[in-house]
This record gives sequence, structure tokens and C-alpha cells, in this order.
Amino acid sequence: MRCLRSTHLVSAERTPGQREWRPQIYRKCTDPQWLFLFFFFWTGLMFITGYSVAAGATGRLLFGYDSFGNVCGKKNSPIEGAPLSGQDMTLKKHVFFMNSCNLQVKDGRLGSTALCVSSCPEEQLNTLEDIQLFANNSGSFLCVYSLSSSNYTQNPNTDSLCPRLPVPPSKSFPLFNRCIPQTPECYSLFASVLINDVDTLHRILSGIMSGRDTILGLCTLALALSLAMMFTFRFVTTFLVHTFIALVVLGLLFVCSVLWWLYHDYTNDLSIALDTEWENMTCLLGFAVVATVLTAVLLILIFVLRKRMKLAVEIFRVTNKAISSSPFLLFQPLWTFTILIFFWVLWVAVLLSLGTAGAAQVIEGGQVEYKPLWGIRYMWWYHLIGLVWTSEFILACQQMTVAGAVVTSYFNRNQNDPPDRPILSSLTILFCYHQGTVIKGSFLITMVRIPRTVLMYVYSTLKDKQQSAWSKCVFRCCFCCFCCLDKCLHHVSQNAYTTTAINGTDFCTSAKDALKLLSKNSSHFTSVNCFGDFIIFLGKVLVVCFTVFGGLMAFNYHRALQVWAIPLLLVAFFAYLVAHSFLSVFETVLDALFLCFAVDLETNDGSSEKPYFMDQEILSFIKKTNKLNDSRAQRDKNLRNEEGTEGTELRPIVR
Repeated sequence: MRCLRSTHLVSAERTPGQREWRPQIYRKCTDPQWLFLFFFFWTGLMFITGYSVAAGATGRLLFGYDSFGNVCGKKNSPIEGAPLSGQDMTLKKHVFFMNSCNLQVKDGRLGSTALCVSSCPEEQLNTLEDIQLFANNSGSFLCVYSLSSSNYTQNPNTDSLCPRLPVPPSKSFPLFNRCIPQTPECYSLFASVLINDVDTLHRILSGIMSGRDTILGLCTLALALSLAMMFTFRFVTTFLVHTFIALVVLGLLFVCSVLWWLYHDYTNDLSIALDTEWENMTCLLGFAVVATVLTAVLLILIFVLRKRMKLAVEIFRVTNKAISSSPFLLFQPLWTFTILIFFWVLWVAVLLSLGTAGAAQVIEGGQVEYKPLWGIRYMWWYHLIGLVWTSEFILACQQMTVAGAVVTSYFNRNQNDPPDRPILSSLTILFCYHQGTVIKGSFLITMVRIPRTVLMYVYSTLKDKQQSAWSKCVFRCCFCCFCCLDKCLHHVSQNAYTTTAINGTDFCTSAKDALKLLSKNSSHFTSVNCFGDFIIFLGKVLVVCFTVFGGLMAFNYHRALQVWAIPLLLVAFFAYLVAHSFLSVFETVLDALFLCFAVDLETNDGSSEKPYFMDQEILSFIKKTNKLNDSRAQRDKNLRNEEGTEGTELRPIVR
């Protein structure tokens, strides 16, 4: 790899300790040590992936398994010491519990014998003859595999080898393909043990798997809404801005109303008896409170900033003009989205394999149980860090690519001869020189998000125990601090990537230079840039509102046997992430443009010797912005002077 290049001859000597803004003149490899660190980290992820494939058994989680180590719906290998293992269960896809009306948990496992059957009994079976007739007619054998159906009524040990009578009618439900009893008394007992006593991770994963079709449909909806929002911003007008803000307000109010209505419906539902339903109701209350607070804050901001709608149109016109020089920037999120989906699918597959990694142990009666392997919990945390760091790295690469394309197009003296393939040029520069910089920036964000995740985990673990008001306040303050730090780091990283694309410096140097320059020009650009970012954020909120509403309507139909609050939260997170991936193009272009404006004003004065890179339309927009800021500053100054005059005015003495 060539680690130093010069695009132009630089005649001036560099003064030690002094740096100048020299757009696209100096280029070198930045932060190479972080590239090696990321390589070694991914080596560890590859080891975990290989280990999960070798030791995990995702089929046990997805399809269910019997008490003898056989996965239902698959052909199994025999386990030494378990004579009933290693059977072909291709046609037996359902898990049937022989004592479903009286399930008990012994030593962390279900005491009832589980079998793989081809179908669940849909009618009540009162005698052994009924069980035998059901086996002959349907081919579904409800007694232990070693007992032939012809001996159901003759074997003296049928009490332990066949299900307890009467066998209640049951129905297969997409919760690990188990046969769920349909009589009210058996259903409540069965569900209270099977669902409430199962591991939390497995409950969440079961909710995800049972609602996978709904989740996929909602993700597709979020993708379509994000694309529509992106093209709306591309052809924005004053009317569209007013319509867009009206939709945001209506969407927020509607989602809040639906959340509170569903919570009220849950509280008045006397049939709630399962932990899953209580968890759904608790999460609904949390969603409703958060949505209400967010709605109130956004409505206040929209009311305060309502007079700046024309400025929003001007901002997006300038942004769209920059995008017009590189129209394929709008398709950049598609590549990012595709890469993220591929990585997330791989990550979830490895997580499922880790969740089922265990050694088979034969216990009494030839039955089999699986003991978790040592070190799995540590692998989960390493795997979680890999999820956050790699996702942030992919998003940072998109930000760096977009910023580099904007910088290449902006710092071009000959407007009649635009640069060829600016996106490809930006990608080439990124992978040849600046991978270490985006790795370092994404790592810093990861180091903020991981402690925040640990804090949330500790808080959720201790919430059922007695906590003082002081400890709760400390937890919430720490969480808010981490959220604020996360937002600040995102903004600093974005400016650092743009500065790296301009000057070719490392992450820390770029962040410091960008902070100094923007602080110097804060009166010119900060308020305008923040307002543009706020409009883009409203677009993301609109996508999440419509997606969450669709999820509420879809998941509410299966409220009893799945924890749908967590899948809904994942859908909301996915919707925001997709909307962020697409709409962040405008956000990145806007931030990069304002930094380029600041660099242009810093290095040039508009004279014939140092002309500006910006054209007349952009220069006119800058002058309008400066005029608006100057008038506001003058108004504030006059107001302060009036207050000072009133404070020192002579008043008559009243005797």
C-alpha cells in the first residue's frame, strides 16, 4: 500500500507545529494501528463463529427436541448411552408433553417426558384405546418410542410410558412447535410453567421466531418509507415541508393514542395470567410514556421553529445542488443497507448457535439433557461488542464516502469540468488511506454504547429488588450522560471524517481542527446546520411512527404466548436505523457542506487572487444566513440595552 501521495506540488515549506487547510493536497495513511487492532478483533469473531457452528445446535431451539436428544423434524445421530436417541424425526415436527396438565420443573428442567409426534391430538383422549386409535389413524404415537402401538392397552407399565389420562385436546403453536393444550385449566397450568420458567433469552428468541413473518413485513415497510422520505427531501418545496411536518405531528399523536389505548385494554383484561402478558403490558407503559415525552418535546420544538420553514427549503436546495453533482450518492445507503443486513443475519445465526451450545449428558431413564459449555457468557459479550463496533464501522464508511465525494466536488475550480466518478474516488481514498480513522471513530462510539448497555442490564436485573431513590437517580443520570456523550461523539466523528477527507490528517487531529474552525464560525452556521438536522430527524421519526403503528396492530393479535414487546422494540430500532442510513445522506452532505464553507471562508477572501470555491447561489445563501444571524444578534443586543436602561432610570422619590 502506498502511504503517501501528493495530488499537487506544494512549494511552500511547512512550519513545524503549524497546519494549514490545504484541501486535497496532502494524503497519507491515518491511524494504521487501529486497522491492525480491528483485524485481530475480527479474528476473535471468526473463532467464535467457528466454535458456534461446531458446538451449537440451532435446530434444538427453532424446532424443539424430545427428552431423548432427538430434534423434531430432522434425522438425528445417536448419543452414546441413550438407546432412544438417533431416530429419524423427519415426519415428526411437533413436541408433545406426556403430562401437559401438570408440568413441573426439576433441577432446571421439565419433569414431564417430551416426545416428537407427527400431529397434536385435537380432541380429548379419555382411554388408552382412544390413544391407540389416534395412533393408528394419524400415525402420531403419544407413548414412549420403545412401546409399540399394539401394546398400548396390554403393557403393565403404560402409566409411565404413556401420557396421563385424560389427554387434553391440543394445538400446535409456533412457539418452538409445541403442542399447546386447549382446555382452560390445562392451558393456564401448562403456560405458567413452560413460558414463565423458561430462560428470558429463549422467551425473547421465541417471540422473534414466532413473529418472524410480521417482523420481515415491518422491516420491508420501513425500507419503503425510508426510500419515499429520501425522494421527498430530494424534491422538497415549501408546501411539502408543511405537509411533512403536519404528518409528523399527526403520526406522533396517533401512535401515543394507540399505545395508551392498548395499555388501558391490557389493564382491563382479566385473563392476564402469564409473565409474557405482564411483560408486554409493562413494556407498553414504558413505550407510551417515552412516546408521550418525545411527542411533547418535538411539538414544542416545531412550534418554536415554525417561522423558519423557508430557511429549511433553502437549506435543502443547497444540499440537493451538491447531490446533483454526484446523484449516485442517493443509492449509497442501498449498499450500506445490504451489507448491514448480511452482517446482522450472520450475527443472529451465530447468536442462536451460541445459545444452544451445550454438551449432551445422559441421565436416568436414558433421557438426555444439555449442559451449557463453559465460557459461553463471555463469548456473548464479545459477540455483542462485535455487533456494535462492526455496525458503526459500516455506517462510518458510508459517512466517509459521502463526505469525500462532497469534498471532491466542492473543491473543484473548474465548475464546467466536474470530477469523474467522485464516489469511486472517495471509496478508493477511504480503503487506501483512511480505514484506520473510521475504525477509531466507530470504536469510540462503541466504547460509549457498551457501558450504556451494561448499565441498562444491571438496572433491569436490580429493578425487582429493593432500591433507594438515590440509586435510581444515579442510574438515570448516568444513562442520560452516556446518551449525551454518544450524540456528541457522533457529531465530532462526522466532522472528523470530513476534515480527514479534506486535509488527510488522523482522527484526533481532524476532530481538533474541525472543532476550532467551527467554533470560530459558529455564529454563521451552527443554528442553520442544527435546524437542517432537526428537519432530517423529523423524517426519521415519521418512518418510525408509521412502522411502530403497523407493528402494534400486527403483534397485538398474538399477545398471550409471545413476548412481542421486544420484537416491536427491535422493529422500531431497525426502522430508525434504516431511516438513518438513507436520510443520513442528506445529513452528511449538509454537515460536510457547512464545513467546506467554513474552510473556504478561512482560506479565501473572494478576491481575484483567492476566489471562493462556492458558486454565486451558495454565496447568496451564506449572505442570507449571515444577515439573519446579524439581525437576531442586533435584536438581542437592543433588548439587553433596554433592560439595562430600565434598571438605571432615575425615579422620583415618594415621601
